[in-house]
Amino acid sequence: MIKIRLQRRGRKKRPFYHIVVADSRAPRDGRVVERLGRFDNVSENQQLVLDEDRVIYWLGVGAKPSETVRSLLKKEGILYKMHLLRWGWEDEKIDAALKEWRDAKEAKGLEKVQSRKDQQKELLSAEEKAYQSHLEEKAAAAAKKMAEEKKAKEEAEAAEVEVASEEVAEAPAEEPVAEEVAAEEAPAEEATEAPAEEVAEAPAQLSTDMTAGDAINHIKETDLKDLEGFVPESEDRVTVVRAWEAKQG
Repeated sequence: MIKIRLQRRGRKKRPFYHIVVADSRAPRDGRVVERLGRFDNVSENQQLVLDEDRVIYWLGVGAKPSETVRSLLKKEGILYKMHLLRWGWEDEKIDAALKEWRDAKEAKGLEKVQSRKDQQKELLSAEEKAYQSHLEEKAAAAAKKMAEEKKAKEEAEAAEVEVASEEVAEAPAEEPVAEEVAAEEAPAEEATEAPAEEVAEAPAQLSTDMTAGDAINHIKETDLKDLEGFVPESEDRVTVVRAWEAKQG
């Protein structure tokens, strides 16, 4: 049996599909009889390119479309055109009927597009709120940690002062001189260690460190070659992932 089906092509995370005519017994990536078009379901517009005349020819000689291909042909009006051809309609009458069908479909499509845009806005807004909440939680945790560290430092300093006072009270007259020398030497050690803490490279900019809107704008305005590593595997915001996939496409 001859089938019209999809044949996967492209990269692992960025596939597209050829629409091909092949023997139903042939392996998925095996030899094909003819290529009829191309379908990209990853891009925002889900681009579909078809050789309509050849599709109609193969359907006319008995080729069976897969469920996915049948759905695509139905959306494009090719199956409707096949019915009209079987009824023996003339080309002009078929063209008029198809135009009327496509106009009605386009009117419905505009409503769906508007609905999809509204959904995109709502999704982006929700992701922005979630990110802001995440930043607030991080800031609160950092403030809490800083307060705890400050308290611990103050307690440690108070304990050191108390111990030093006790030692001064108990030690003979010569000992304070040694303590004073040690106190004078201590800042020198701190001065040598301080610069080491300051030398740290700034982390690479990641999409997860930005709001969804800022990340999307950065992806759109930056060359693809300069975006390497910008969107990490941990990025789970739908709007950012869509923008990244569209940029790669």
